[in-house]
Amino acid sequence: MTDAAIRVTGLRKLYQGRPAVDGVDLEVHRGEVFSLLGPNGAGKSTTVEILEGFRRRDGGDVRVLGTDPAHADAAWKARIGIVLQRVDDLAQSSELTVREWVGSMAAYFPDPRPPDEAIEMVGLTGKRDARASSLSGGQRRRLDVALGIVGRPELLFLDEPTTGFDPEARRQFWGLIQGLAEAGTTILLTTHYLDEAEHLADRVAVISAGRIVEVGPPATLGGRAHAAATVRWLDRDGPRAVTTDVPTQVVRELAARFDGEVPELVVERPSLEDVYLRMIGSPA
Repeated sequence: MTDAAIRVTGLRKLYQGRPAVDGVDLEVHRGEVFSLLGPNGAGKSTTVEILEGFRRRDGGDVRVLGTDPAHADAAWKARIGIVLQRVDDLAQSSELTVREWVGSMAAYFPDPRPPDEAIEMVGLTGKRDARASSLSGGQRRRLDVALGIVGRPELLFLDEPTTGFDPEARRQFWGLIQGLAEAGTTILLTTHYLDEAEHLADRVAVISAGRIVEVGPPATLGGRAHAAATVRWLDRDGPRAVTTDVPTQVVRELAARFDGEVPELVVERPSLEDVYLRMIGSPA
């Protein structure tokens, strides 16, 4: 995938003379799910807002779907979808129904999804005739997503999309994202749920103090794929653990020693959370 949906070089943004984004280079391929991870204040939201055309940059080159978002027109805006982090205050107090909300948004796009299709995709079919003000927080979040996808975006920005979802709803939403990606939608996802990034993203970028620390597939980020494994088991003297580059050999030796099943055997490599915390300088 050499055709980039997003290409960023040397991106900088200053607030009161201090860099919030300090030389970010980034490339997102068409058709991939790309996750941007970082702690609060790392520059993550500022970077995404610049890509969406909401915020002006102070330096660098940015191309989103081949266009500089700082000078984008209405036709470009119709090609992207945005789900903001905060639930829309208008929806909380609105007397419009879910179907009316989605239908009114669909009218802004040249080739929208049928509103009922977008509503079904986010699991709100049973609430389509309910007033938006009557929805729970999680249901309003689903409405936000329906508004973001009704225009059939080529590129979808999702900022903390599953905030307020229960575990079952999060899993259903993951299926929706995977379906959109399989249909060719490029997705830029920000999330604080590392399991969400690991499950959905083809690649992740970790940003800290305004700089990209590393970019790569979740399974290999921070050297996870080649990191030493920890083998844990229960011995007659209590819990035991050993860190090794050859976990299979250790397990084989333990199986021989115990003549079969090894009590409470666990083999672990560093999790995405482990490497993420190390990258941002937080104690594990």
